[in-house]
Amino acid sequence: MDKKRILIWELIAIIFIIFLGSASHFFFEWSGSLIYIGLFSPVNESVWEHLKLTYWPLIIFCLIEYKFISSKSNNYFFAKLSGAILMNLIIISVFYSYTSIIGEELLIVDILSFIIAVIFGQFLIYKLMTIPEINRQYIQVISLIFLVIYGLVFIIFTFFPLELPIFLDSISGKYGIP
Repeated sequence: MDKKRILIWELIAIIFIIFLGSASHFFFEWSGSLIYIGLFSPVNESVWEHLKLTYWPLIIFCLIEYKFISSKSNNYFFAKLSGAILMNLIIISVFYSYTSIIGEELLIVDILSFIIAVIFGQFLIYKLMTIPEINRQYIQVISLIFLVIYGLVFIIFTFFPLELPIFLDSISGKYGIP
């Protein structure tokens, strides 16, 4: 295992996810509301849709990085799944905590929570990839399957959002694709 190489890749991932995630916030609008763009970028201002800002850039980076460090690290897919979940949990927790206290949304807090989520998620990924290997065959396959299912859930709920607050567009008051 090459901890230094893994650390460099995960630091690059932080920058990649922050920049691509930030830009992808606007892809659906810039595309003229093309449905296939909305599968991978927010289609409205709901908390759920904004979770795509961490998930899809992480997956893209994962696909790039896999060739270079998967064999030099432990627990690769387990680490990526854990990081993706942590990033989204941080964003959800921060958003609902601060909005329940102050009663309104603050763009600067949302942006900072996104950045903090990416940093903490990537730190977790680094830590999990540098600890001793967990049962590689079983955990890795299950983790990869869950990473794929996670992405499919984003796609499904883009078209069929539940009528829950996390799916509610805070600007239009509607659910799903405008």
